[in-house]
Amino acid sequence: MFYRSLLKCMALALGLLLLPAAQAADNDKPLEWVLGYPAGGGSDAVARVVSEEMAKVLKRPVVINNKPGAATNIAADYVVRSKDFGNIIFSADFATLVANPSLFSKLSYSAEKDLASVGLLARFPMILIVSNKVPAHNLKEFMAWAKANPNALSYASAGTGSAHHLTMELFAERAGLKLSHVPYRGAAPALTDMAGGQVPMMFIDTASGAQFIASGKVKAIGLASSARLATMPELPTLAEQGLRGFEAYAWQGVAAPVGTSAESIKVLNSALNAALNSTTVKARLQAMGVEGLPSTPEKMTSYAKSERERWGRLIKANHITMD
Repeated sequence: MFYRSLLKCMALALGLLLLPAAQAADNDKPLEWVLGYPAGGGSDAVARVVSEEMAKVLKRPVVINNKPGAATNIAADYVVRSKDFGNIIFSADFATLVANPSLFSKLSYSAEKDLASVGLLARFPMILIVSNKVPAHNLKEFMAWAKANPNALSYASAGTGSAHHLTMELFAERAGLKLSHVPYRGAAPALTDMAGGQVPMMFIDTASGAQFIASGKVKAIGLASSARLATMPELPTLAEQGLRGFEAYAWQGVAAPVGTSAESIKVLNSALNAALNSTTVKARLQAMGVEGLPSTPEKMTSYAKSERERWGRLIKANHITMD
C-alpha cells in the first residue's frame, strides 16, 4: 500500500514537472504569424519565405495573418493581448520597436515590456532614388542639383515615421538640405508617383524598390549601407560617395507576447535561425535584396534598444509626431 501511494505521488510530481513543456506550444495548432502590413508587400514576402522553412523545422503549419493599419499598432495590440502563448508570433519591425514609442504620446502596448524577442529576422537597406526628371546619377550630381533648385526639394515616403521618412530626415541633416515631406500610405503609391515624376526623390527599401530601379522607372543614387548589394553590384554606397558612415535600414524581428515560456522562445528561435540559415531562404532573400539576420533573442533586444535611442533622438529633434 505504501509503495502504491509512493508511486502515485512520484507520477503526479513527474506530471507537474512536464506540464510547462507541454504548455509551451500546442503542436496540433498552426503557428499564427501576425504582420502589421497587407499581403503582397516586402514584409509579407519575407514572412512567407521564412515561414515555409520554419514550418518544416517545427513540423507544424505556420499561417500568416495580415493585420495592417495604424503604423503596425493594430497588429501589435492584437498580439500583446493574445494569451495563446507558444502559438502566436509577430513581425515586430522598425515601426513597432523603434519609431512608434517616440512618434505616439500614448500607445496601448509597450514595445519594451509587452513583446518578448524571439530573434532578428531581416533588414532592408535603404536606397536614395530620384525620378527620371532629376538630372543626377550619383551623389555629387544630386547635391549640385539640390543646391541649384531649393524650391524643388520635396520628397516622398511610405508614411510619416516610416524608415523611409526618417532616413531622409537623417540624410537632410547630414547633407545640409531643407526638404518638404510628402507622406504616402505605403511604398507602392509613393513609387508610382516617383515614376510619374510628381515627386523628385525618396529613400526606398530594397525589397520595394528593386523592380522600379531595374526597369529604369526611377534612378538609384546610392545605397545607405556599409557594403554594396550582390544584386546591385554597380550601385555604390553613399559612404563611398563621400557621406561617411551613413547607414539606414528598414528591419524586422520576430517577437511573441510576454508570457510566452522560455522553452517556446528557445524552440521558435532555433526554428527561425534554421530557416534563415537554409540555402533556399538565403537565396530567395538575396534575390529580394534582403539580408537575413540569424541571432539570439538577447541580440534582438539589444539591437532594438540601440535603434530606438538613435532614431528617437532624431524624431524628437525634428518634432515629428503621429498624434
